[in-house]
This record gives sequence, C-alpha cells and structure tokens, in this order.
Amino acid sequence: MLTTRSPEAVTSAAMGTADLKQMQSTIWGKGDYTLLSGWLRPASVELCDACAVSAGQEVLDAAAGDGNFAITSAREGAAVVACDISPGMIERGRRRSADEGFDIDWVEADVEELPFEDARFDCVGSVFGAFIAPRPRVAAQELLRVVRPGGTVGMTAWVPGAYVPRLGEISRKYAPGPPDPDVPLGEDWGVEENVRERFEGLAGSVTTEVRTLVIEGDSLDDLIEDQFNTPPMAAAREAMPPDVFERYREDLRGLVRELADDAGRMESEYLLIVARKPG
Repeated sequence: MLTTRSPEAVTSAAMGTADLKQMQSTIWGKGDYTLLSGWLRPASVELCDACAVSAGQEVLDAAAGDGNFAITSAREGAAVVACDISPGMIERGRRRSADEGFDIDWVEADVEELPFEDARFDCVGSVFGAFIAPRPRVAAQELLRVVRPGGTVGMTAWVPGAYVPRLGEISRKYAPGPPDPDVPLGEDWGVEENVRERFEGLAGSVTTEVRTLVIEGDSLDDLIEDQFNTPPMAAAREAMPPDVFERYREDLRGLVRELADDAGRMESEYLLIVARKPG
C-alpha cells in the first residue's frame, strides 16, 4: 500500500484505533489499485528472495493488498494464505489470483489480530501493508506468533524522506484536524533502530537493507495523473470540497514534478526487513 498513514486527508484527530481500522478497510476498497500494485510488485519479488520462500513451505501474505507477495510465493511452489483488512482488497485479490491460476486462500483479517494458530506458517510477508498498522509492537508480535520456530517475518516500509512519506506530509496539511499523536507514521518502520526496538525480545535476528523502488508512468504528465487513481486519492476526492481537493492535487503535482525525470520516472527508497523467529 502506498500511503504511510491511513490517508491523512480524511483522518480525524478524535479517531480511535477501531475507527481508524474501519476507515482503512473502507478506503482500500475504493479507486483503482492496478497501477499501484504494479509499482509495488518488484518489492514483493525482493522480499520473497530475502525470506528464501520455496516449494513446500506454508506462507502468509499479511495486509496483502491484491496479493503481490502471495502470488510471488505461490509461483515458488509455496502453499499460500493471504489476508487483508479490506473486503474490497480481498475481492480484488481473489479475482487476480484466480485469473493468474493460483490457488490462494483469501481471509479478511487484521494484522494486529490474526485468526491463525500459533506457529502455523514458515514465512509471513507483508509488502507495504503491516507497516501502517496503528500499533507496531502488536503487529510485530502477531506476525511472529504465527510463524514456526526458525521461520521468518519479512516486511517492507518506506524510509523517511522518500516520495511516499513526502506525499504523506502533503496529505496531513489537508486533514480536518491534527493527526493522532498516538498513531505512529508508517515510515517509522523505515528506520533500522525502530525495527530492532519493535522486534526486541521477539526475533532471534533482524536484518535490514535499504532498497529502491521505481515508480514510473508512460510520461511525466501520465505519472502525475496516475497518482489520482489510487484508493487513497479516490477517498480524498470524496471527502474534500472540490476547491480543497484541487489545491491538494496541485501540491501533489508539484511533488512529482520535483522528484521525477522528464520521462516520468522516479525512485523511492524503502527498507527491506527480515526477522527470524528463534528456533
């Protein structure tokens, strides 16, 4: 998922955790996820390799979106379950995995309260999904709980200062109130010290590496306009008065023009995380 906090453009300062999760569930069923899924897909391949997913393993794709990590793992021969908090995403994922010929079990679930028994999976992966859970330590505990001893939890998260966190800064300007200080930013997962703190006492080892993801369109103008078809932007368009949304669009256009080249290509750094459960 591209955003670093459930879209700040439609977040209320008074929103509690349950309300925030309900909003996430609704937002990610809106708009068009196809382009966003394509941009994020290479990170799924890199995470799958880093976790050494292989045939015969049981794998969970947590906060799966439309199933990039799930499909990559299934392609390796793993038996895969995918879960997401959004019913709309579940529908997209089921349709996509069926169309691509993969037998993946899709489950509606919250990464902070996974409906799976302890030590069920060899690997749990989450590509730009679990990093927006409002309680990072709880998410880390749950992801590792459902992994077998010696298994791995893999995550990706945007690093501070990259394109997507800067997009979040703009979005927060247009929020109807200040963000809840108790809900951390998603890019906090992109800082190695935070990762180690969140997995402390849970993982036997943690490795991190900064990688780069390319986001591109057919042209610079196309890349700019592509940003407004994603689920968070569709939700913002519904929530904002037209004049406010147009100002928001102009700020986002300016950010893309600043970071992308004339061909419509920009890079965004992220942190690839692999936590291994003690054997």
